[in-house]
Amino acid sequence: MDIPDDLRYSSDHEWARVEGGEVRVGITDYAQDALGDVVFVDLPDVGATVKRGESCSEVESTKSVSEIYAPVTGTITQVNSELGEHPERLNDDPYGDGWICVIAVDAAAEIEDLLDAEGYRALIEG
Repeated sequence: MDIPDDLRYSSDHEWARVEGGEVRVGITDYAQDALGDVVFVDLPDVGATVKRGESCSEVESTKSVSEIYAPVTGTITQVNSELGEHPERLNDDPYGDGWICVIAVDAAAEIEDLLDAEGYRALIEG
């Protein structure tokens, strides 16, 4: 299971890459493996406000439909529109081309509340 050390993680299996005052968000390798083959991604709207822990997106796989939860509170500034035609990128490259959205963070302290790689490993192994 790939768990990059430079990312932060939610207990709901989203990752967050800090980029200044924003975070790029996706689902973890663990999450995409549990989902199976992703066939559709419902992206959030640019400009939408999201609250930490609330649903901001939805992913449909051959096994199920899963909510994607915002790891931080803020405003959506970008979405990965490529996922519309290529939802499989969530499976193929969850930490790269499979990112879902970018959120301008309202409260930087929320980033510190996310798990580091060691904490996330403990979560999925426990």
